[in-house]
Amino acid sequence: MENSKYPKFTFTWIGGVVLLGGLMAGTMFISLFSTFCKIVFGQNIQLKDWFLMLSNAAGFLTAIAFFDFLVVRPTTKKKLNFNFSPTNFYTYLLIFPLMIGMMFIAEFIAAQIPTTGSFFGKYYDFFTDLMNQLTSEPITMIITAVIMAPIFEEIIFRGIIQKGLMNKGVKPWKAILFSSIIFGLVHANPWQFVGAVLLGCVLGLVYYKTKSLLLPMLLHGFNNLCSSLLITYTKNESFAEAFKVSEWVILAIGIVLFSLFYYLFMKKYKVHYAEM
Repeated sequence: MENSKYPKFTFTWIGGVVLLGGLMAGTMFISLFSTFCKIVFGQNIQLKDWFLMLSNAAGFLTAIAFFDFLVVRPTTKKKLNFNFSPTNFYTYLLIFPLMIGMMFIAEFIAAQIPTTGSFFGKYYDFFTDLMNQLTSEPITMIITAVIMAPIFEEIIFRGIIQKGLMNKGVKPWKAILFSSIIFGLVHANPWQFVGAVLLGCVLGLVYYKTKSLLLPMLLHGFNNLCSSLLITYTKNESFAEAFKVSEWVILAIGIVLFSLFYYLFMKKYKVHYAEM
């Protein structure tokens, strides 16, 4: 590993501050740019469908760049680099059903969180309005949620945070759980928190075993694509409503799928890739 082309950086609270600073810098730049366009050209680009996509891209890119130039290069003398290698076809046959099982379980748990009441009702209405705004333009939604978000978020949460913690000596399961909880918290609502944490755990597990960031990116994109399709065509992010079955049926199918393919992936599938 000492001769690896991938830098063996570590992730600490300083790295977290650097990531947050980069995210804020990118967002601020886009905000200043939109103000400039409004003053000089009389165009309010914040009203454009693609503005949120641009804002997210700028924030994520500057966060990754800040971490690369301020943490990775000074400490490892190498530039930030990740393994994006594909794996054998059998692996994909195991991890995608595993992901579907997780999605079904997460839906059941999220469905138990109230959507009415003095607190949850107002919060859920705000969240629903925000999601409607994000999904008003399907093409922009697909580019943002299915392509951009999986790439940037996997680089940050699995590639930087999880890997950096493991390089620091943190036990893999703790690194996976910690990065997944942070991943859930940044979604800033209780309904997505559950799915994001469980999603992060599966993505982290796949990344830990295969050492390739490509696989969690594909799984993340698949998860977001399913959610986007459900929102677009059923107006509700629910497999139970889409299939006209009980949430308990979704839970049962989810447990069976997740348990079976977790066992096959972790116990029967002995290949554990190395990152060279």
